[in-house]
Amino acid sequence: MRVHPRRAGDFVSGALDRAGALDRARALDAEDPLRELRTRFTMPHGTIYLNSNSLGPPPAEVTARVRETIESEWGTSLSAGWTARGWLDAPERLGDRIAPMIGAMPGEVLVADTTSVALAKLLGAALASRPERRIVVSSTDNFPSDLYAAAHAVNRVGAGLRVVDRSDLPSALDEDVAVCCLSQVDFRTGALLDLPGLTSAAHAAGALVLWDLCHSVGVVPVECQTNRVDLAVGCTYKYVSAGPGAPSFLYVRHDLQETLENPIPGWLGHQDPFRFDLEWEAAPGIRKFLTSTPPVLGLSALESALDVFTGVAIEDVRTKSMALGSLFVDILGAADVPGLELASPASAHERGAQVSLRHPRASELLQSAARRGVVGDLRPPALCRFGLSPLALSYEEVFLGADAVVEAARSLR
Repeated sequence: MRVHPRRAGDFVSGALDRAGALDRARALDAEDPLRELRTRFTMPHGTIYLNSNSLGPPPAEVTARVRETIESEWGTSLSAGWTARGWLDAPERLGDRIAPMIGAMPGEVLVADTTSVALAKLLGAALASRPERRIVVSSTDNFPSDLYAAAHAVNRVGAGLRVVDRSDLPSALDEDVAVCCLSQVDFRTGALLDLPGLTSAAHAAGALVLWDLCHSVGVVPVECQTNRVDLAVGCTYKYVSAGPGAPSFLYVRHDLQETLENPIPGWLGHQDPFRFDLEWEAAPGIRKFLTSTPPVLGLSALESALDVFTGVAIEDVRTKSMALGSLFVDILGAADVPGLELASPASAHERGAQVSLRHPRASELLQSAARRGVVGDLRPPALCRFGLSPLALSYEEVFLGADAVVEAARSLR
């Protein structure tokens, strides 16, 4: 599947020709190679959902898949399901399905824990592997939970946390840094960090890099192998659409798996879990980072969500994502509503799949948009976020969503 690169400038120039722009959106939908995937999601009637940056919409087949797990697997196999139904192997099996989405190899991704727990594990592992280096570097615009985990990790081993402005990251990477912990996409503005460049800069300083891919996976190419990413974590409930509280994943590059140790060892990460040894002996490969019992029902929903991505190239998703974002931005720009400002980078190449707007009455704006059937979300005090899922949205829906946001903003004047 290839998506033809196209900018929303093809739709709008100067004053907004609404009828012409809508016709053009419909024409692009007709030639969109990903258009059939929209039928694989369920949505309340009359809703244009622009909040996949917070929680993705449910895949249409997820209810049947989870019901099958309950009734046909758990309900008939009972405890034998751990082996007979492959439940114990699911963290690695589904990790291998996520791997192509982030440019990783089989055996490098494990589905486990929540993002914060996975992050704490990998930070602890990275610090322990660099005892002569006592600093973790992060940025002021990183997700706060990542900073909480980093602060706790360094306090436990007597190290330090260096939090700097994004523009100061290269100069903050020196011989004292053990690991640099960053998010590829800024959760507030959708700004896309230079993952290849920052990874190379950290390596040049002798440090490891741990990337948070929560706002990347499913919409932005990461290319972990190509970019020599050391470590990464990510969630599956945003653009992957695996459901609220869905399990996260962690990535450890193959050549680091034998030298890094799981700081929260558990019985299922043991080399032989059912030997019930009193002494820890790590399983080989990525499985050593497994701690707890797999959440089978959550993994079942994740498997259904991953089915939607089967045969879909992440590069094609990214191309459509940029086109949808440009359309959204251009319609808002052409409307020229006082008080409404673009908080995201203007260039689609510098954004993830999210467009953020500033407005002094942001909460009221979102409430007004919701009354028009458009769902976004608020980051107080003045930020409105709109996450555009390329698989679940059409060009027409994004046009109508942007149009409704314009109407909502005008209603507040």
